[in-house]
Amino acid sequence: MQETGPATAPTLLFLHGGGGAGWMWQAQLEHFADYHCLLPDLPEHGQSGQVQPFDIQHSAALLAELIRTRAHGGSAHVIGLSLGAQIGVALLALAPECVERAMISSALLRPMPGASLLSPWLMALTYYSTVAPFKHSEWWIRLNMKYAAGVPSQYYPQFCQNFRGLTAAGFSHVMIENLRFRLPAGLARVRTPTLVLVGQNEPAVMQQSARDLAAALPQAQAYAVHHTPPMRAVEAHNWGLTAPALFAQTVRSWVTGRPLPAALHRLMT
Repeated sequence: MQETGPATAPTLLFLHGGGGAGWMWQAQLEHFADYHCLLPDLPEHGQSGQVQPFDIQHSAALLAELIRTRAHGGSAHVIGLSLGAQIGVALLALAPECVERAMISSALLRPMPGASLLSPWLMALTYYSTVAPFKHSEWWIRLNMKYAAGVPSQYYPQFCQNFRGLTAAGFSHVMIENLRFRLPAGLARVRTPTLVLVGQNEPAVMQQSARDLAAALPQAQAYAVHHTPPMRAVEAHNWGLTAPALFAQTVRSWVTGRPLPAALHRLMT
C-alpha cells in the first residue's frame, strides 16, 4: 500500500477498479499533496495478489480495519471507482462510522445481460481464451488496455504487469464478484454524505445503478459526468485516469463541501 501526505491532514482512501492497482491513482496524488492519502491494492490485485480469494464483503472488512488503524482520526473520505466503488458501497453498509464522506463512481448494482449464466467454469474458459494466450502479446495488451479498459497509453507498463499477473482463479473471483454484486442491506440507516456518479455515455444498467444507490442512501446525491469532448463509455467509466484534473476537482469539491464542477449534471432518481 502506498501512503502519502501530512501527518495531520484529513485522510483520503482511494479504491481502484478491477484488474488495476494503486498505481491507477498516481495522477491524483499530484492534486492532493495536502491530504493524507491511502492507496491500497485490493485483494488479488497488484502487491496484494496473495490475499485470496477476492471477495467484496471481505475486502470491505479489511478496508474498515485499515481506516481504523491508519486513517487520521479513525475515519476517511472514501473514493471508489468501478470495482472499488462496489467495495465502497459494501463499506458504507458494513462500517459507515469509518467513512466521513464517500464518492462512489460507476458501481454496478444491477444484472448485466447473461449474468445468470455465470460460473467459475465459464470464467475460467474466458480467461484461457482471452487472457492466457496473449500475456506476451504487446499489441493485444495495448488493444485491451484502450478498448476494454479505457486506460491511457502512458500507463502501459503498469497495465501490462497487471495483465501478465492475472491468474484464472483471480480473474474468476473478481469477475463473478463484480457481476453478482447488488445493493446490500442496511443502507437506509447510513447518514454518510455520498456523491454517486456515472459517466454520461455509460450503459443504461450503470445509469440505473447510480439512481438505485442514490435512492437507497438518505444523504446521497447522484450526478452524470459530462466530458468535453464526449468520451467513449469505457473512457468515461475510467475517468480517474482519462480526466484526472476533473476527477480531482470533483473529489476536492465534495470533501470540502464546495460547489461541484459544472461538468456534473444532476441525475433524476
